[in-house]
Amino acid sequence: MIFTASYASPLGGIVLAADELGLTGLWFTGAKYFGAGLPASAAKAETPILAETRRWLDIYFAGQCPAVLPPLHPSGSPFRRAVWDILLTIPYGETTTYGAIAQQLAAQRGLEHLSAQAVGGAVGHNPISILIPCHRVIQASGIIGNYRYGPTRKNALIGWEAARREQDGRR
Repeated sequence: MIFTASYASPLGGIVLAADELGLTGLWFTGAKYFGAGLPASAAKAETPILAETRRWLDIYFAGQCPAVLPPLHPSGSPFRRAVWDILLTIPYGETTTYGAIAQQLAAQRGLEHLSAQAVGGAVGHNPISILIPCHRVIQASGIIGNYRYGPTRKNALIGWEAARREQDGRR
């Protein structure tokens, strides 16, 4: 069973979804891919995982780096899940590129090359935004690139984290 809850963030309304194993989705209300994979049988309820996710978001939006992620249970192809696993390794307040992720995944799989565009597709279909930090991926040119929640939100999330890192003296 999938349960949902709402969260009011400084960047707009968020819908959270979780099953008994972990968080399955986090979407800004009304955005591209909103509720992708969310079954019609999903019920609004407060669960321990959803409560833990709300606490994580409270800490995050207060400008701090939450210490521990709530349990995550994203659904996706093995390729997408491998990309999302790499996203989880991007340090708070830092960014990487689609190409760097492609190189890292190619090396993990013993391949000479992997398409940065394929990585971009997986990044764009991340069902658990913010916690699986797809906003930390930019183009090699330094341009922020596409973000299904828009450039304003992506810039805000990157800026939030960068300001906290600078405040803490971490560069």
